[in-house]
Amino acid sequence: MIPLLSLLLLLLLLLTLHPHRTFAAHCTTTTATKTFEKCMPLPSQEASIAWTFHRHNSTLELVFTGSFISPSGWVAWGINPNSPEMTGTRALITFPDPNSGQLVLLPYILDPTVKLQKSPLLSRPLDIHLLSSSAALYGGQMGTVHNGATIQIFATLKLKPNKTKIHHVWNRGLYVQGYSPTIHPTTINDLSSVTTIDVLSGLSASSPNTNIKTLKLVHGITNAISWGIMLPTGAVTARYLRHIQSLGPTWFYVHAGIQLSAFLLGTAGFAIGIHLGQMSPGRVYGLHRKLGFAAFFLGSLQTLALLFRPKTTNKFRKYWKSYHHFVGYACVIIGVVNVFQGFEVMGEGGSYAKLMYCLCLATLTGVCVALEVNSWVIFCRKSKEEKLRRDGILRGHEKTIGDETHDRH
Repeated sequence: MIPLLSLLLLLLLLLTLHPHRTFAAHCTTTTATKTFEKCMPLPSQEASIAWTFHRHNSTLELVFTGSFISPSGWVAWGINPNSPEMTGTRALITFPDPNSGQLVLLPYILDPTVKLQKSPLLSRPLDIHLLSSSAALYGGQMGTVHNGATIQIFATLKLKPNKTKIHHVWNRGLYVQGYSPTIHPTTINDLSSVTTIDVLSGLSASSPNTNIKTLKLVHGITNAISWGIMLPTGAVTARYLRHIQSLGPTWFYVHAGIQLSAFLLGTAGFAIGIHLGQMSPGRVYGLHRKLGFAAFFLGSLQTLALLFRPKTTNKFRKYWKSYHHFVGYACVIIGVVNVFQGFEVMGEGGSYAKLMYCLCLATLTGVCVALEVNSWVIFCRKSKEEKLRRDGILRGHEKTIGDETHDRH
């Protein structure tokens, strides 16, 4: 189990450090056409922003740098005059014109109907003092829109006097229907693309999404360890340790301790997931949520089963064992599947964290195979010895009867 624990610690370390990777995005104050005074990397999608604030007339010149995730996709940047969230954002969205293929930049207002997807997003004039705007691909006229292509959105705004804290919102999507950008992906990075920057001091303020991101990280780590590692480990101890006679009843206490600890830790992760659902109305990860409820329900049944565990002499003991095995293995399978589903929800489908988790499972599977082979070898050896012993006893018995018969005659 030592390699398994080592891999588990590495998984925890990678999951903890991974969110900081997005903050390492490069930012620059220099573009092909203009130089700005300040710049700041944004906390998701490897985006950045640079700006110059003219205090004497409250004019803000800025450039947002992002990237496309599809040749037919879109990239958006905007400001929310009221709060750090998507709803209410005044956005500039750039994408290839569906008719000419040339890059276009159009204004949009993201009202509540957009978040609920009740109607397509249509371009309309902004009700903020936008003096100018433009968009350009990195590489100038030779640049082409492709997956990973860098885009820069330039804007000049007239701010209200003494209002220097700006709520910036940005995102990107896979494709556009006509001139209507479709919904963006809903991974943790895509849902946390909001920040508040004081353009005068250059400081960034935390937003509510920061708390959501932290909770999602804790939720993911907790459930990966409990449902994805500890629960299968507990099942392995019950299957293979109970046949070791020298351990006596110790195997049961080890098994029950691991499973109970896994369930308590998993309950905490499940509660955090419920709280996250309440904090993010309109964002429901259907399959992940259903699998989570199923795993928690089965885990609760297993825990309650300990209270009603019949004695070995009870005639209902065999039915309880069948129930316990079926529910236990079902809980393990659903828990592991849901951990993988969680990686997809968090946008970590191709991450090192997922790779390390796969290595943990592979290690545990290797241990199971080795123990299973060893169990079969021991079983076959005992069966052979038992057969030889029975044959020896029978033959010896037959020989004794034959000698007695011969003596009588």
